[in-house]
Amino acid sequence: GGKPFLQNVKEVAKGAAAIIEIGSCATWGGIQAARPNPTQSVAVSKVVSGKPIIKVPGCPPIPEVITGVIMHYTLFGQIPPLDSKGRPKQFYGNRIHDTCYRRPFFDAGMFVERFDDLASKAGWCLYKVGCRGPETYNSCGNLRWWNGLSYPIQSGAPCAGCSANDFWDQDPLYERLLHIPVPNAVSNADKVGMVVAGAVTAGVAAHGIA
Repeated sequence: GGKPFLQNVKEVAKGAAAIIEIGSCATWGGIQAARPNPTQSVAVSKVVSGKPIIKVPGCPPIPEVITGVIMHYTLFGQIPPLDSKGRPKQFYGNRIHDTCYRRPFFDAGMFVERFDDLASKAGWCLYKVGCRGPETYNSCGNLRWWNGLSYPIQSGAPCAGCSANDFWDQDPLYERLLHIPVPNAVSNADKVGMVVAGAVTAGVAAHGIA
């Protein structure tokens, strides 16, 4: 309409009961905000104030999450409980890592090393090939996409953290997160088993002596 979008946003926001920032562009500035951000793209919350703002990040966001936020206000007349970053807790309260169906492989220390190896074909954990599920909050593992059909991890692609702030500045995009503690559950289970067996043996011996 011949007006900057910034002007349109401010005009519309004046009469809004609340603002829903839908998608990572609205919530964090988007891919166009990648360094050095020549367009000076920012989140809606950076240019609009004095209104309740609900962040629904994701690139793209999950449709059921968008609907859930709108319906919560429609049914209860108030915005849903938000976390410290302004996201609805019921949809962004868990890391993707917490609800991932591949989590047992992570706990067992069974990882994909390359995208074309046998572990990848067997559906093992994608942590070593750059999955950001351990630090990304979203409902992908619960709701999935296309009426619950699938989501990136299920299709064999590591989580890129598309609902996280500045995910577009991760270089390279798929790089192992070194600060995530990795269990060695298989080895530990063996050690625990040996210790338990030793304790039982010692107990039997002590009982026999008694």
